[in-house]
Amino acid sequence: MVGPPGSGKSMLAQRLPSILPALSPRELLDVSMIASMAGAIPGGRLSDRRPFRAPHHSATMAALVGGGMRVRPGEASLAHHGVLFLDELPEFSPQTLDALRQPLESGECVVARANGCVSYPAKFQLVAAMNPCRCGMAGEPGHRCARGDRCRADYQARLSGPLLDRIDLRIEVPAVTASDLIAPGRAESSAVVAQRVARARELQAARYQALGIRDVTVNAHCPTGLIEEIVKLDQPGSALLRDASDKLGLSARAYHRVLKVARTIADLDGADSVGRIHLAEAISYRMAGERMR
Repeated sequence: MVGPPGSGKSMLAQRLPSILPALSPRELLDVSMIASMAGAIPGGRLSDRRPFRAPHHSATMAALVGGGMRVRPGEASLAHHGVLFLDELPEFSPQTLDALRQPLESGECVVARANGCVSYPAKFQLVAAMNPCRCGMAGEPGHRCARGDRCRADYQARLSGPLLDRIDLRIEVPAVTASDLIAPGRAESSAVVAQRVARARELQAARYQALGIRDVTVNAHCPTGLIEEIVKLDQPGSALLRDASDKLGLSARAYHRVLKVARTIADLDGADSVGRIHLAEAISYRMAGERMR
């Protein structure tokens, strides 16, 4: 999420666990074992609420992915089956952020030491927020950065291309005006959204179970070689994705991630097949990210 200070980026991220389904018994066991190893179970109490971890941008690489003198799980593993929220994303050190590339790809954090190697599970949803520039107000009407256009470019250049390639949804969060706060809002409640998310997840779990893939329950973890068979684009959809790939220069990873997002959007709509409208929405999230490069 990219937007000026006070636009609600952190609030949106903190509300995400409220629309996610509760942990299953197996997931609860996984989360509890990791928390136990890290000494992070207060009073020995367990909860079926999905983890939400929000480390400060001063966190070290060991704090984020695990390590230390006595190797312990990091924030990425403590967010297993939950959400890892990184606020002020460019303020993290580039080396620390790039350490997340392996967990985002493989779903585990591997800590190598001279006397051995330890692997911790780390299948989490990465949610990040950042200001458009160091001043925080680039692109807002009536505001001009003191450093000019380079303020935005230099600030966003702190994020590596390979890391951005692993982020599926890139959205711009506009500033909130006084009229937005005064006017009565019309929006779905978290409970209504949570029901739609639960139905979509049940549909995905049933799909992969029917295919005999027991360790996959959501589209994000679908094997690359299987996603094209599951999506089955028609001719207009294939043409749209081909044109978008040529225009945006999508990598092979980005190509398959667009298909996964489109399949998820269709699942949320309750659609049996992925239509052109679902694919166009998935591509639009990539286009927002290309403007950051």
